[in-house]
This record gives sequence, structure tokens and C-alpha cells, in this order.
Amino acid sequence: MKIDYTLVRFENIFLQARQATKLRGYFANKFPDEEIISNHSGDKFVYNYPKVQYKVIDGQPIICGICEGSSLISQIGFNTNEIDIDGEKINVSQTKIIRKPVEFGVCDNYVEYRFITPWMALNQKNIGRYIKATDFEKEDILKRILIGNILSMSKGFGYKVDCMLHAWLDVEECHVKFKNIDMKAFKGRFKVNFLIPEYLGLGKAVSRGLGTVVRAERSNLKSSLVNIG
Repeated sequence: MKIDYTLVRFENIFLQARQATKLRGYFANKFPDEEIISNHSGDKFVYNYPKVQYKVIDGQPIICGICEGSSLISQIGFNTNEIDIDGEKINVSQTKIIRKPVEFGVCDNYVEYRFITPWMALNQKNIGRYIKATDFEKEDILKRILIGNILSMSKGFGYKVDCMLHAWLDVEECHVKFKNIDMKAFKGRFKVNFLIPEYLGLGKAVSRGLGTVVRAERSNLKSSLVNIG
């Protein structure tokens, strides 16, 4: 199926990767009545796949809006003249906005992707099992988690996956700071019979920039390790 997609890139601004959280906080405070901006309802977190995601890729701040988030992010891109990061007002003079329908869903062939920010796949329920597992078992665990992440994304977009997904993984462990806690994450590549729009995230904390994927042939992009608020 096709979904509405907007990518906004502030091209004259340089931020640290960890400041994706600050970018998110700025727009959440600027638009407090737009729950989709912060993925919160009041003071409660909304446990749906985020339709607005904030990234810092190779120093440039990026916002992705998907489905109902697409129109809003497009308007924000057109109307943002400055952003405030930690009390520093930064002029926005060069904004690139891409808005288009993109393909999403099961496909006939494998598509190869690359994580350009760390994939935080594990949670409190499965990290103990992962640590005790053999290398073969670890790969199987991560494949199942990856497919589960894609199914969760699909559910958030109202897309029903009606066939088996098959994944191939080539990842290695890395670490990120998440809320000042050292967390295990992964970097590398994967293949799956599924079309994922570029710069969307898989796993935990995708609204803050983690788990961001691009097509593997975009080899000029660096893989970033990040600290998340």
C-alpha cells in the first residue's frame, strides 16, 4: 500500500546526535495540543508506533511525518524560521521538504537495509534470554524481534501482514546511553521481504531517532552512535 510521507531536513543547522531528543522537546513544547508531535496524551506516553520521528543524521536535524503526521510536519517545515535548543535560538535558513506517497508493505523480493542509528531491540523481558543464548540462538532471537518490530509498525499504519516475513541479519552489538543508562543495541544490516520507507525507525525510542533505517545502497551515510536524553 502507499502511505503519505514527509521528510523535513534543516540543512543549515548542525546538531549532535544526542540532541534529537532536544529537537523533539522543542516542537512538543511549541505545539502542546498536537499529541502526535510528542506521542503523549497529557502526561501519559502513547504506546503506538510514532507517526512523527526526530533524527540527527550526519549532524543534520530531520523530522519524518507518516500518515496523519505527514501534513502536520509539512506545515511545520514551511513555517519554522528558528528552533531553540537548550536556550540557543538557531536561525533556519535552508529547509528541504520532501512530501510524497511511498510504498509500504510485503514485497516479492528481499530488500536490504542498514541501521544508520543503533537499533535498540532488547527490553527487560528478553535481554536475560539473549545474554544466556548461544550465537545461533541470539541470531534467531534478533530475527524474531526484527519481524515483531515490523509487525508493530504495520499495525500502527493499519496494514495487515497476511504472509510470512523472512529476515536475514548481519549486526553487531554496540551501546547507547538511554536516559543516562548504558543500553545494549545493534548496528549493521538486514534483509527482509518488506518495503520500509527510508528514515523510519524500528525498535525502542524511534521517535527520538534510534533504529533509523535506509536502503543499504545509500553507502555514503555514516552509522551514528548516539546518547538519548
